[in-house]
Amino acid sequence: MPSSGSGSAGVPRRRPPTIADVARAASVSPTTVSHALNGLGKVDPRTRERIKQTAAELGYRPNLRAQRLRNGQAKAIALASSMPFAVAAGPSRLGFYMEIAAAAAERAMLHGYALVLVPPVQSGSPLHSLDIDGAVVVEPGEDDPAVGQLRERGLPYVALGREVARPEAPFVDLRGATVTGLLLEHLREQGARRPALLIGAGARHSSVDARAAYERAAAEGGWEPLVVTAPEEGGEQAGYEACAALLAAHPDTDAVCALVDVFAVGAVRAIRDSGRRVPEDVLVATRYDGPRARTCDPPLTAVDLHLDRAAADAVELLLSRLGPGHAPAAQSPAPAPAPEPRVIARASSLRVTRPG
Repeated sequence: MPSSGSGSAGVPRRRPPTIADVARAASVSPTTVSHALNGLGKVDPRTRERIKQTAAELGYRPNLRAQRLRNGQAKAIALASSMPFAVAAGPSRLGFYMEIAAAAAERAMLHGYALVLVPPVQSGSPLHSLDIDGAVVVEPGEDDPAVGQLRERGLPYVALGREVARPEAPFVDLRGATVTGLLLEHLREQGARRPALLIGAGARHSSVDARAAYERAAAEGGWEPLVVTAPEEGGEQAGYEACAALLAAHPDTDAVCALVDVFAVGAVRAIRDSGRRVPEDVLVATRYDGPRARTCDPPLTAVDLHLDRAAADAVELLLSRLGPGHAPAAQSPAPAPAPEPRVIARASSLRVTRPG
């Protein structure tokens, strides 16, 4: 009968390496090893790298439960938003929120953090009880419940998209005004003279910034501004109804800039049901270049927001705010400027000639 220290077929089971093993191999103290691997204390960068290399060669894996008890860190951050899945993801759970989640999870893991994906946050959400060190909040609205719960707990957070209610709060800019300006410029280049703006009814930065940019463009371009809103939770049907009412009240509308992609899909249906054609009679464009934009008939003109880069930057900004022992110990070089948003023109807004 094999001993308790043996593996299958009588092969001795190898004991996993400990901090003491790493310390002996690297000729340093166990405390120095702990500080080097956990980003604590003052350890010479060359010594830190030598210890990390030694630990990797020995196959050392830290005891995460012991670390949690010792330093109080969960080594987990949350990705949260109050946006309903009707606009953030949809039935397939793909889209804007999920693209951000994938990039954020990858960047968090590079620094040894798990990403907790939180469903749409409303009052009474489990954000109150999640064991996390901080959170990235996607496009917080006015009096955002996710922000409120994080503030109640005293947890650091970073907004992906400017927080309208607290402009001083840390955020990664999604450049709502720039994106709206690019879309309107494209629509005007394609012949639109009376474009309307369709946005969410809430006070997220994307809606607030879009409205301001649209009104400036209308004043400069000399057309009467026409802004309609739809409730986010209504999804595609809300976009359909808002656009149908728009066309009934303003039949000379020749373009719809629907910032929320699910609203844009609904707008295409409403335009067709009114007896008009896309793009021959009414041009359509949206903000997010996601699955809905690419699979709509016709495919929707959209904008490459570089969400992967924005999500990674938000994680880095959050980790830098968590305090000693959280952010990476070594100073990383300053990130390159974020890429500029880019219009991806598709059939919904491309028109060679225009009826008189």
